[in-house]
Amino acid sequence: MIEKGKINARQFSILTLLFSLGSAILIVPSALTAAAMQDGWISAIVGVAAGIPLLAFYNALGSRHPDLTLIEYTERLLGKWVGKIVGLLFFSFFLLLSALVLRNVGDFITTIVMPETPIESVHFILLIAIAMGVGLGLEVIARSAEIFLPWVLMLLFFLIVFLFPQIEMDRIQPVFESGVKTIVRGSLSVISIPYLELVVFLMIYPYVGKPDRRGAAMIKGALIGGTVLVLITMLCVFVLGWDFTSRHTFPSYTLAKKIQVGEFLQRIEVLVAIIWFLTIFFKLVLCFYASLLGLAQLLKMNSYRPLIVPCAMIVLMVSIVVYPNIVYFRIFASEIWPFYALTTGFLLPLLVWAASLISSTGDTASKSRPPA
Repeated sequence: MIEKGKINARQFSILTLLFSLGSAILIVPSALTAAAMQDGWISAIVGVAAGIPLLAFYNALGSRHPDLTLIEYTERLLGKWVGKIVGLLFFSFFLLLSALVLRNVGDFITTIVMPETPIESVHFILLIAIAMGVGLGLEVIARSAEIFLPWVLMLLFFLIVFLFPQIEMDRIQPVFESGVKTIVRGSLSVISIPYLELVVFLMIYPYVGKPDRRGAAMIKGALIGGTVLVLITMLCVFVLGWDFTSRHTFPSYTLAKKIQVGEFLQRIEVLVAIIWFLTIFFKLVLCFYASLLGLAQLLKMNSYRPLIVPCAMIVLMVSIVVYPNIVYFRIFASEIWPFYALTTGFLLPLLVWAASLISSTGDTASKSRPPA
């Protein structure tokens, strides 16, 4: 195995939680309310509910090959050439996701925090940190996540508690005005970001100790992350209103500006920024790690580390050209990405799962056939 490190089920759950929040905590509320208006929070609940069976499917697929990564058993089940083609599709998905997440960071910093800073320099500096984290290996990434999790949860707690006085319940009305069809369409935002992206975790599945606890750990982390997304979306609707939320790319950051306790505690939107930077760092590290590991396995290499610099340069270039501006990104995220994520995050794994069933059926038949 290329990766020698091992992580436990608790660390796996923490990584899933941080990954689930990642870029979603800033961009998903806008997409939900743009589709379902004041019923965006209902779309979030529907999306989380639909995401759990998807994770159960990932667990079923990973459990059939507990000692192999997604790309390893894809090539074994589908054959050398078809398996490599499908493996390259998974690799390209992981690499493109890395570039998109990196661009999310760049857009946020150059739009909200430092508008006069060139986006290329932001990407380059962050990629250095990402490359260092990936180079240290999976165990170090997981232990770092354990250290930062309490800070993320504490900041989320303060954010939610301090916003309660700002809630205006009349903003929720009228409920179900947009209709069931619109609510379901809005839920695609949550299903595609982050649940379909969690196919990345099938690349680190074999490195989690106690195979019988892997599925429960992943579902637990994703469920907690989904619950946080639902709460943030509800707060965006109840505090900012669905119209304001739908028109802003990063509404949860604006949400934090509403916090005001007396005359001494206000404008603490840095809370959201810190939460987002921590969670998106781990999402980006895991996506980049999965792409490197997958490419090294496709090329039959003994280590993925020689690929860090060339792949980082590719991610840097793709992140600049992947979309021209934030307006185009909103269209891309709501109309294009869900179908691409559905193809790579569900249809291709479904193909691999079907091949696994056929292979196991053939093995059983050959074993039960009497000798000639």
